Amino acid sequence: MKRYEIGAEEGSLLIDVGGVDLAYQRWGTGPVILCLHAIGHGARDFENMADLMGGQFETIALDWPGQGRSASDTEPASAERYAALLDGFVDALKLERFVLYGNSIGGAAAILYAERHPEKVRGLVLSNPGGLAPVDRFSHFAIGRMVAFFQAGVDQKRWFSPAFKLYYGRVLPRGAARAQRRRIIDARFEIAQPLVDAWSSFATPEADIRDVAARLKMPVLYAWANKDQIVPLKKSRAAVDATPDHELVTFRAGHMPALETPKAFMKVLRRFLNKLPS
Repeated sequence: MKRYEIGAEEGSLLIDVGGVDLAYQRWGTGPVILCLHAIGHGARDFENMADLMGGQFETIALDWPGQGRSASDTEPASAERYAALLDGFVDALKLERFVLYGNSIGGAAAILYAERHPEKVRGLVLSNPGGLAPVDRFSHFAIGRMVAFFQAGVDQKRWFSPAFKLYYGRVLPRGAARAQRRRIIDARFEIAQPLVDAWSSFATPEADIRDVAARLKMPVLYAWANKDQIVPLKKSRAAVDATPDHELVTFRAGHMPALETPKAFMKVLRRFLNKLPS
């Protein structure tokens, strides 16, 4: 399956979480950074980041259900569902204290988990997380259009392939993301259903987690891709500013700085990690 190439490598570890076999990847040794990818992506989003860590940290990245090498879920994708799976994943791996990094829907799941388990999360790194922008009438309309777009992938409409390629050229425009962008485009029909489910969830009242972000108790680094047309900073800025102990750094990227601008992101990440209490 083409989606396998986006996620954890062949022969990766599998763990049963709530009846779902989740694949995950581990790199390096040391304090743990647990990484959560965007919808339609996979653990391979973080392989370059893990290499740049130079073995000073253990980087763990999972594949969400129906993406990468993980099995399909019994429930549709949403930040709330992913936060529940993350809870079981952390317990299954017996992780104690770690840094949590989430991108997009992975960022929303990270916020939910961190607020509920502050004793586990030393620090929180968020790249263009969902759930921090108000869902107004225009947002409902835009979300509906995106759901219809990805439904065309589920239905394998002929026009979906060139349209999806154009779309992902804007989501991950930087050259450093070229290989992963190609893998995602190649898997377009396989990842269409999780994209439909996730985008459908974004219009629900539960998707608004601005109040949750305002209750976070750990240091937070917002590493924001400032070219993002789907999760623009300006719509989430009030929630970012309301986060108690945070810093905000922007990057010339489309949706995921760690993948698109890895060296610049790593410089900022190292500074953040060095400031965390042991």
